[in-house]
Amino acid sequence: MGEKLRDENSRFRKHLKTHGYVERKLRHMAAEIEEQIDCTQCANCCRVASVPLLERDIEKLAKFFRLSISKFTQQYVELDAEGNHILKRTEAAGCVFLSGNECTVYEARPRNCVDFPHVVRGEGRIATRMWEFVDRACYCPIVFNTLEAFKDETGFRRG
Repeated sequence: MGEKLRDENSRFRKHLKTHGYVERKLRHMAAEIEEQIDCTQCANCCRVASVPLLERDIEKLAKFFRLSISKFTQQYVELDAEGNHILKRTEAAGCVFLSGNECTVYEARPRNCVDFPHVVRGEGRIATRMWEFVDRACYCPIVFNTLEAFKDETGFRRG
């Protein structure tokens, strides 16, 4: 459904950047939607998205596995097209740490995973992060439902 609304969501992104809204209210709405959805029933984010890694993420995961940072990096980290560290992915499962719909490193998962889908938790105002939401609405029910609720709340004209 997110793919069908890609153009509308792109227009909404521009709308949100140029119209007033109450950030706190939108975050509250997003938090309520996030609470209603069990991510382990979906796990599309783990199958579709790559996970950027901060140095502290690598350190935490290496400690979790009781590996040296270099050994962990060799086994579980690769570079993306821009040369940034990301978690390795497999063709079959996506994230190397995804088993079925469960994260096998949940207690030590990277910050990016903790904050996902970055609607409630994330740096900057929601409008500055909207460029991410257009794609994420195509695979994340939380983002899709949140964008639909935001459209209603802000009086965005659909279609």
